Amino acid sequence: MLTISAAEVDHALSFKGLVETLRSAFRDGAVQPVRHHHTIERPDGAASTLLLMPAWTDFNAAGTSAGGHIGVKIVTVSPDNNAIGKPAVMGLYLLLDGATGEPEAMIDGQRLTQWRTACASALAASYLAREDASRLLVVGAGALSPFLAKAHSAVRPIKTIRIWNRTPANAEKVAAELRAEGFPASAAGDLDAELGEADIVSSATITTAPLIRGALLKPGAHVDLVGGFTPTMRESDDDAIQRARVYVDTRAGATKEAGDIVQPLASGVLKPEAIVADLHELARGEKQGRQSVDEITLFKSVGAALEDLAAGIAVYKALKD
Repeated sequence: MLTISAAEVDHALSFKGLVETLRSAFRDGAVQPVRHHHTIERPDGAASTLLLMPAWTDFNAAGTSAGGHIGVKIVTVSPDNNAIGKPAVMGLYLLLDGATGEPEAMIDGQRLTQWRTACASALAASYLAREDASRLLVVGAGALSPFLAKAHSAVRPIKTIRIWNRTPANAEKVAAELRAEGFPASAAGDLDAELGEADIVSSATITTAPLIRGALLKPGAHVDLVGGFTPTMRESDDDAIQRARVYVDTRAGATKEAGDIVQPLASGVLKPEAIVADLHELARGEKQGRQSVDEITLFKSVGAALEDLAAGIAVYKALKD
């Protein structure tokens, strides 16, 4: 069994390549039960969350019972880690042979998650963002933010990247790292002003109070919501939902787990039939993406085990020899 580090994941993947891998995965499908959530209460801090995300090759769809893969991601989310300089999200990915169950690889789960999450957003943007989208605003300066900047830059002609965070120094740190790699990034100070100028808004926070104010979005903007993964977390307000055509990564996940979708559904601001499509329908050409240059589009992801499986297989195939 291979043990694959974060650096090896970086070596094995490219942003354009993984976007196309995910496009194929959503088109072809896999078996992916809705992930398990377990709350771990702590006496001296915020509760942690344990997530279990299994998936396996859809042998029926493939028309064969041979080969394939099984995978499961084990993730913890501990909000208090930020205070001690550690990532809030920790995890491992276990890839198994689909026929025998034999372990094939243990992959750094944090890095795999960063890659697949960012590339799923970029996949959505390839259908939903304007072809000429050039100004990207990334809200949040956590470990995922540079991946989002790079992934969106792989599918659209991004010329300006602005990073906003509640702590300005953290935004500048991410911007400096991106500049060192040749990306046109800088820190942003006024979030509301940036929302009015961005062609793509990519938000990756764990806020429960919406930061993305729909009234400020310009015509033609695309909103990419990544951070909120429970019904109580929400990054966008009702105005954003009402002004936008709404898309999700998976209907089953987003309508149960994502506060940006669950709360508007509960209040009646969003009707179930107003969710235009998920990534399966977009990738298969069953539903259309952006319809006009002026419409606002909004994509909400909570993460799909299919994404981890596809990315894990890609890493394993790249490194096994």
